[in-house]
Amino acid sequence: MSTERAVFGGGCFWCMEAIFNRLKGVSKVASGYAGGTMPNPSYGQVSSSRTGHAEVIQVEYDPAVITYRDLLEVFFKAHDPTTPNRQGADVGSQYRSLILYSNEEQKTAADGIIAELTKSGEFKNPIVTEVKPIETFYPAEEYHHEYYARHPEQGYCQAVIAPKLAKLFKH
Repeated sequence: MSTERAVFGGGCFWCMEAIFNRLKGVSKVASGYAGGTMPNPSYGQVSSSRTGHAEVIQVEYDPAVITYRDLLEVFFKAHDPTTPNRQGADVGSQYRSLILYSNEEQKTAADGIIAELTKSGEFKNPIVTEVKPIETFYPAEEYHHEYYARHPEQGYCQAVIAPKLAKLFKH
């Protein structure tokens, strides 16, 4: 099995991790931070919006089972790519919509799907998703990993993540 990686920021990494963990062909999803300037930031530092980092997920997947394009389609259905620095009640640059590519093929695919979605008019407002090369992925603190799986009864999980999962997988 060949494994590739993709890095996406679509708001709270707990939500994104819960979604991508359910996809066939995805072998691992790790919550973390990327896209900023501070080395090895903590959650508190990223939450201050002063590090430049976003909450992101790093997805390990088998391209023979699920393609990068498939992952991009899920990414754009899993969050609102038209709200700068915000996803629902989560506000700050750490919640921005972000695709961090590791090669030219990923960049081309990301730019292509954004162009297609823009042309289709699927979103009422302009897509503000940043597409940038990945520099460094910093894993989040251990308590953030598998958060929804370990705490499905927690208020945020019940109010935000569970409905998002139900809506997304209904399609």
